[in-house]
Amino acid sequence: MHCTRRTALLAPLAAVLSTPAAHAAEPARFQAPNLVEISPTLVTCGQPNAAALKTLAAHGFAADIYLAPLTVYDAVRDEPEIVRGHGLEFVHIPIAFNEPDEADFARFTEAMATLRERKVLVHCQVNMRASSMVFLHRVIVGREAPEAAYDAVTKVWSPNGTWRRFIVTMLQRHQVAFEPY
Repeated sequence: MHCTRRTALLAPLAAVLSTPAAHAAEPARFQAPNLVEISPTLVTCGQPNAAALKTLAAHGFAADIYLAPLTVYDAVRDEPEIVRGHGLEFVHIPIAFNEPDEADFARFTEAMATLRERKVLVHCQVNMRASSMVFLHRVIVGREAPEAAYDAVTKVWSPNGTWRRFIVTMLQRHQVAFEPY
């Protein structure tokens, strides 16, 4: 009898807590193409639109690393201003898709070291550059197991051609035995 009475008393409270107003303080999940959450502080994705970029701070991000040139067709031209205008750090490392190189990785590694322990969004157009550079960083700098780290890449694509060669070369230079698939 006590359980029935307790349930009857708690039912109105449960109804209030489940209303949209009770969750109004929580922003909707961050929206972007090919979004992959690596950890609570590291997320990769394809190009977010301007509206999504304006919500980065509300989602707890402290920085945005953009890996495509601002001249690509779907870039948000005012992304640096949007991001900085909301109090976040913006880092731009324009990697030519068909010509990634060791200097690009060095700049990315430096940026990640500067942003350590902050929530970071790493993105490009589709999440090909971003997923690959984050994979290399996780394995080479973070010493994560390549098999586990590569799972995040395969959620987006299977690197081929230039990017596969780049990944293999970088892994070999850092004595990491792994064959991307």
